[in-house]
Amino acid sequence: MMTGERVRATVVSGGGRFADPWHDFPETSRRLGEVAAEAGFDVAVIDDVPAALARAAALLILDVGRPSESDAVEDAVVRAALLAAHERGAGILAMHAAVMSFPAVPEWEAIAGGVWVDGVSMHPPYGEARVRVTDTAHPITAGVADFALNDERYTALRIDPGVQVLAVHEHEGQAYPLLWTRTGATGRVVTDVLGHDAASYEAGPHRVLLARAMRWAAGDARIR
Repeated sequence: MMTGERVRATVVSGGGRFADPWHDFPETSRRLGEVAAEAGFDVAVIDDVPAALARAAALLILDVGRPSESDAVEDAVVRAALLAAHERGAGILAMHAAVMSFPAVPEWEAIAGGVWVDGVSMHPPYGEARVRVTDTAHPITAGVADFALNDERYTALRIDPGVQVLAVHEHEGQAYPLLWTRTGATGRVVTDVLGHDAASYEAGPHRVLLARAMRWAAGDARIR
């Protein structure tokens, strides 16, 4: 992403099989689209997941849930489109429930750097989440102080030890990653497991982190 250039970002919103009763994806995806537009992207919010993944864009923002049922044909299309986007170097920002969204894509865990594990992962009751920034040198988090917001705190995910953790929360005396990055040969990925509902996107520090994460994932040096 070059200075002064508006590039395409697609918010892949949970629709069809990727909707669920716990997340208001139309609203959270709308908020993500607002942040992306403010960050300088030409944004489309699309709730047809296979079509959204297949759209040529410099950045994919994944705001989707776990599929409600299996569909071998659509699963194959989703896998092919997601892998093609990653392999061509599209940046990826995986939000909240996206860590459980692609059971038919075995490569997803390695791409995202972490996933939800049934029977192990959990979250405390929805409420105040205290976010502690652990990497003050990274362009996404530099200058951002610890903050609090109302959200859902995913806990005990299975996370690749090779990711770069930027922020954590604490539960019962143990720290758990909330925000991390990974850089591979084919593109940049940011995973942010905050973002349960609209309140998360009303928190100023979180919006700053999201805008920076989008730009960083898309390869933009203009982090501010």
